[in-house]
Amino acid sequence: MSKNADGRIGTVAALVRSTFLVNAVYANSAREYGLTQQQGQLLCVLMAQSYGMSELGAMLGLAKSSLTGLVDRSERNGLVQRTSDPQDSRAVRVSLTGQGAKLADEFYTETCRRVEELASGLAPAERDTLAALLGRVVTDNKVPTVFQEPDPVR
Repeated sequence: MSKNADGRIGTVAALVRSTFLVNAVYANSAREYGLTQQQGQLLCVLMAQSYGMSELGAMLGLAKSSLTGLVDRSERNGLVQRTSDPQDSRAVRVSLTGQGAKLADEFYTETCRRVEELASGLAPAERDTLAALLGRVVTDNKVPTVFQEPDPVR
């Protein structure tokens, strides 16, 4: 049931198993940087810009209480800061501190390197095909941009 008659795994199994593979790499990388997986995700999301709490909750798929705890812990560790939202005095925006930005850049760079290694056995054309197909799946399902495209010169 886990493989097709020709020995290949199907789309569902391939997507699910690749998720486990990428999550394991991400979790190991986060742990080595003294982060939880969720803290790593938070730092990567905030690399692009600051966000309001509701935006962050939607992007990370976290309930308000879980997000508040994550931001509280990250703030205590000096990685993020809350500032008043200039558009809404009742709301706050979350952004990286200098320390958080430095750690986010190091974590992001290393995690990208490790994830890139997962496809090292593929020829360049196969990698392009894989990226195009997965990109369509992500786009078609309107997955939020929780991880920026790596800079090719990194």
